[in-house]
Amino acid sequence: MRAGTLRKAAYERELLRLQTELVKVQEWVRAEGARLVVVFEGRDAAGKGGVIKRVAEHLNPRVARIVALPAPSGRERGQWYFQRYVERLPTAGEIVLFDRSWYNRAGVEHVMGFCDEEAYRRFLRQCPVFERMLVEDGILLRKYWFSVSDAVQEQRFRSRLEDPTRRWKLSPMDLESVTRWEAYSRAKDTMFAHTDRPEAPWYVVESDDKRRARINMIAHLLSTLPYHEVREPALALPPRPPSTGYRRPPRESQTRVPDHPVPG
Repeated sequence: MRAGTLRKAAYERELLRLQTELVKVQEWVRAEGARLVVVFEGRDAAGKGGVIKRVAEHLNPRVARIVALPAPSGRERGQWYFQRYVERLPTAGEIVLFDRSWYNRAGVEHVMGFCDEEAYRRFLRQCPVFERMLVEDGILLRKYWFSVSDAVQEQRFRSRLEDPTRRWKLSPMDLESVTRWEAYSRAKDTMFAHTDRPEAPWYVVESDDKRRARINMIAHLLSTLPYHEVREPALALPPRPPSTGYRRPPRESQTRVPDHPVPG
C-alpha cells in the first residue's frame, strides 16, 4: 500500500457517513425547491465515473439524475452550443450531475480539432457569462476538476485493457490522450484562466488515490451547501388485512426463471 493511501475499512465507514449526508441534501433540495448542478470534469481515467457513482448511489433517481451526453447530433451541431445542456438543467427540487459538460469544447473538442478556433474562442468568452446567469437565477453550481498524474493514468489505462468488464471504458480518444498530455494540460490551464471565477470557481481534486478523492470531493461538496436535515413524517407499517380467499395460480402455469448452476 502506498504511503497516504486511505485504508478500505476507514474509507467505507466515512463514505457511508457522507452518503447519508447526501440523502439529507436530497431531501433539503426537494423540500426547499433548490436546484443543484454538479459538473465533473478532468483527465481521462481520473476517476470521475467512480465518484459520480458514489454520489448517486443512495439518491432517488427521480430527484438526482446523471447527465452524460453523447456526441452532438446533426441538429444539435446547428444549435447554440450551450442549448442542449440548458435543456437538461434541473427544475426546482432536482439535482443534476454532469458527467462531462459544456467544457467538452474547452478540452477534447479543442485539442482534437473537433471545433474551429472561432468557436473555441467564443466558448471561452461566453462560458463565464452563461454560468453567471445560472448562478444569478439561483442555481447552485459546483465544478470539480479531477487531476491525475501521467503515470497513474497510464496504469489505469493498462488495467482497463486487461479487464474485459471495464474495457468498454476505453476508446481510441482516451488512448490518444496519452500522446497529447501536454496539449490537454495547456487547454486546461487556458480554460481555468477564463472560467475560474468567484461566482463559479473550479475545485481541483487530486485523484491518484481514488478512495481519498471520493471522500474529499463529497465532503467538500457538502461543506459548500447550506442544507439542513428535513424532518420526515413518521411512517409505520400497517397490519396485513385478513385473507379474502385469494388463491395463487399454479406455478406450472407461469414461465419461471430456472436456478443457474453456480460452481462451488
